[in-house]
Amino acid sequence: MGKRIFLFILTNILVLATIMIVLNLIGFTGYIDNGKIQYQQLLVLSAVIGFSGAFVSLAISRWMAKKAMGVRVLDPNANLSSAERALVDKVHDLSRKAGITVMPEVGIYESPEVNAFATGPTKNRSLVAVSRGLLQSMDSDAVEGVLAHEVAHIENGDMITMTLIQGVVNTFVVFLARIAAFAASRFVKPELQGIVHFIAVLVFQILFSILGSIAVMAFSRYREFHADKGGAHLAGKDKMVHALQSLQRHVHAVDNSQSSVATLKISGKQGMSQLFSSHPDLNERIRRLHES
Repeated sequence: MGKRIFLFILTNILVLATIMIVLNLIGFTGYIDNGKIQYQQLLVLSAVIGFSGAFVSLAISRWMAKKAMGVRVLDPNANLSSAERALVDKVHDLSRKAGITVMPEVGIYESPEVNAFATGPTKNRSLVAVSRGLLQSMDSDAVEGVLAHEVAHIENGDMITMTLIQGVVNTFVVFLARIAAFAASRFVKPELQGIVHFIAVLVFQILFSILGSIAVMAFSRYREFHADKGGAHLAGKDKMVHALQSLQRHVHAVDNSQSSVATLKISGKQGMSQLFSSHPDLNERIRRLHES
């Protein structure tokens, strides 16, 4: 679900901003020579920064998710409750069926939202986390469908592929932000150009990162369909459809009772807002599953 995408993109933006600030503080302007941009050098620098940011975000994705969401990891060897034991066993059973050799960490975070996510730098260093709200709102078959969907994300290596796409997006973000900042700094006095360039790079980099997330979100929506198919293979199509229908009923309940927050849910959005949605419309996901 959308948590892993949001955390990954947020971490990536923060990492890029940190790298940019450090480079500016040490006075690095290796792509400017005699008051002119050296585009080839800037492109190489942009690729190094862009892919570094993406891979750092990937490397700390599991740790970041635990800290940001307050995930309590369930130790399979501890004295777990029957519900916690069932959750761990089900994730491990689905993982073995998917051919994953090192079992994912399994965790719960305390939230009334109905949500779950999978993250981690590799298949063998992954995390599947579910909210308390999901466990309380869905029956066992729906929970199994959700877990199968998340395990399918791990099996498909979606975080790795997303990292590569994010690296390409970052490269263009860094490249274009510095060109725009350089142009902006030309409109002020020479003594102010340094500080204006510094601030403009930060502003343009964040702005272009948000715009670049459109491409990342498009990939996310595409991979959701594949994860649905993978979940249907692991848990059975009926359970996967049932999980999506259960989620759909929850979203409709939220829409009816809290219309002001309905746009934050993962039911899929219409119009321009669809460009920034990490998930396709639930009706479309259910339809495709029925037809597969």
